[in-house]
Amino acid sequence: MRKICFLMITVTSILVFPVIAQNKIDFQEFDLDNGLHVIMHKDNTTPIVVTSVLYHVGSKNEDPERTGFAHFFEHLLFEGSENIGRGEYMKKIQSEGGTLNAYTSNDITYYYETLPSNKLELALYMESERMLHAKIDQVGVDTQREVVKEEKRQRYDNQPYGTILPETLKRAYSKHPYQWAPIGSLDHLNAATLDEFMGFYKEFYVPNNATLTIAGDIDYEQTKEWVEMYFSEIPKGAQEVYRPAIKEPAKTEEIRDIVYDNIQIPAVIQAYNLPPKNDPDSYAMDMLSTYLTGGNSSLMTKELVDKQQKALAVAAIPLDLEDGGIFIMYGITNMGVKAEELETEIDVLIQQVQEEGVSERDFQKLQNIIENDVVSSNSTLSGIAQSLSQSHVFFGETGHINDVLKKYREVSREDLQRVAKKYLTLDGRVVLYYLPKSAQPQE
Repeated sequence: MRKICFLMITVTSILVFPVIAQNKIDFQEFDLDNGLHVIMHKDNTTPIVVTSVLYHVGSKNEDPERTGFAHFFEHLLFEGSENIGRGEYMKKIQSEGGTLNAYTSNDITYYYETLPSNKLELALYMESERMLHAKIDQVGVDTQREVVKEEKRQRYDNQPYGTILPETLKRAYSKHPYQWAPIGSLDHLNAATLDEFMGFYKEFYVPNNATLTIAGDIDYEQTKEWVEMYFSEIPKGAQEVYRPAIKEPAKTEEIRDIVYDNIQIPAVIQAYNLPPKNDPDSYAMDMLSTYLTGGNSSLMTKELVDKQQKALAVAAIPLDLEDGGIFIMYGITNMGVKAEELETEIDVLIQQVQEEGVSERDFQKLQNIIENDVVSSNSTLSGIAQSLSQSHVFFGETGHINDVLKKYREVSREDLQRVAKKYLTLDGRVVLYYLPKSAQPQE
């Protein structure tokens, strides 16, 4: 959920919402002959530097019979390389006062580390090792299989409502590989051979499928020299990177189902189709999701949680994916409230927005929340590095980082009402009821 943060100044009963300024993010970028795209942002205010590599590979690039590979490699590529011993990758960064992490989505895999700026060369060396010759052997594969199994147990299988994402995705998509979550199938990982893992690495973790971003206390010329030193020798991928050209067919009928889970309180999940990530409507849909469920002052929280007390909590997950995502909205019922009752009230509020739109006062509050979020997302070096790399990959223009606030400001009240009518439709939506296993009919 978004944090609600806005300032309200009253002057003779007129509400004035301050315009939040966004400092322009300066950067330099260049390409190596092997296809690696490099983005550099200099900020000498603090002696730290963030180094990140975005690989344009996520769960959508996987073989339907070998799902979970991209997420698996998020873990596997910390095993080490030909020159970095097993288990030493994290130790080397942390011993120099650094932090590091990674994540995988349906579209990308992103690695990053933060270090004192005098250790930039170390970070570049480590990332080049990961890209040039990561350690992919049976010992590492077996080790990380167990890590992924434990993660799946903790985050999905044993977490109340933990399977909402995979259960929703497999019903929301019938053709596109977005139909499985990044965690994938453990059966597929167990069945995969070492050669299959090696093939996946050689296809996707190559310079021509990567964006290297360095942000922080750097010298541009020195940084470029080190990048060329450590990355120029890495060969370009020998094969064309697989990009699914599968278009998800439009759904014309509502899909409804029941999931019986280890829970005590029912939940209602609704999922609506979204346009591709770079579609102009994405900004309006993001604002709409904040208006509906983003925090304590959101429409559904005020109505369903506070006023009617039909829900314990409501939230939205707008998955604005590269090829067209889904807007997932869920509510957990209050004690004694049936899932059908909560769904009815959710639909009433959606219809209200479709018919009446958003008030001017609420719209101004919403604008300020969004602007605060955008500015905050680029208030840290790690946030800037991530925004720069995603601007390049998803929007084809690194300078998009400086246009985001403008794009949100161009969204009107009429746009919110329009996208509510266009995307939050009964045709093609997915509705799931999560019910306790005790409610499951006995066969």
